[in-house]
Amino acid sequence: MEEQVILVDTNDQQIGLMEKIEAHEKALLHRAFSVFIFNKKGELMLQQRAASKYHSPLLWTNTCCSHQREGESNIEAGKRRLQEEMGFTTELKEVFSFMYKAPFDNGLTEHEFDHVMVGNYEEAPQLNKNEAENYKWMTLEAVKADIKNKPEIYTEWFKIIFDKSYEKLADA
Repeated sequence: MEEQVILVDTNDQQIGLMEKIEAHEKALLHRAFSVFIFNKKGELMLQQRAASKYHSPLLWTNTCCSHQREGESNIEAGKRRLQEEMGFTTELKEVFSFMYKAPFDNGLTEHEFDHVMVGNYEEAPQLNKNEAENYKWMTLEAVKADIKNKPEIYTEWFKIIFDKSYEKLADA
């Protein structure tokens, strides 16, 4: 069965369901989430996307992100995907949400109402190699500097979240 996304209006009210690729081809607004995991030192766990991903392969991004399933809460979705991609789960809290639109070279567009969640974890993840190639811990200041110096190695949505919400993440 093809994965579906939840189409939403600008108030995040569900208006339908659509197959994920079709929604990205048509650039339709849909619900999504982004998880940011920090350790006790305040470092962010970054994920390098798997080489097999249909867009943004091998680029660095936040700990995990995906789309909620119908009937699934944002927190449930975040925990599910954290386990699927990174091989662990932890408590999450939603800290803010925002909308963004990011076109890709392959003709697809991310147009998302993104719910940003944070959590804490200290161990090494058990990466699902179909999802994540690698991981690393970085301070927010180091990430900010690296994005400025090497923006091409980061996903578009991560750069947007980071640019718009650096302070919110730092306070989370």
